[in-house]
Amino acid sequence: IQEGMIGLYKAIRDFKGDKLSSFRAFAELCITRQIITAIKTATRQKHIPLNSYVSLNKPIYDEDSDRTLLDILSGTKVTDPEELMINREEYNDIEFKIGEILSELEWRVLMLYLEGKSYQEIAVELKRHVKSIDNALQRVKRKLERYLEVRRV
Repeated sequence: IQEGMIGLYKAIRDFKGDKLSSFRAFAELCITRQIITAIKTATRQKHIPLNSYVSLNKPIYDEDSDRTLLDILSGTKVTDPEELMINREEYNDIEFKIGEILSELEWRVLMLYLEGKSYQEIAVELKRHVKSIDNALQRVKRKLERYLEVRRV
């Protein structure tokens, strides 16, 4: 019902009386299309991961258990100094290599994105179009995937 009302609102907003069609026909078309769009959006596969999450605070074994997934994940910290040093060196190497393969824009966009900023916020901060930010992140993704493939070999 709500989607139909949204379609009706859009029909009222967008109707031009100088056209040959009646308002009724135009409204029916807008309402139908709005409902179809809502159904397509709700059944898209890309939303499945968001709708089927696993809570980190849920007890692992049974409802009475005190152990949660968060407890297990936070309890796996590395304390071996040698392993910590190796991890730090690997991290520094990867960060250096990423700095080499990414352009200045791609690097800045990636850092802002990793800080949790939205595409819109990044676009405003860098004085670019949102599409430019999206394109930069897509290039970053491709370049990093290629780098990781080469690194594994």
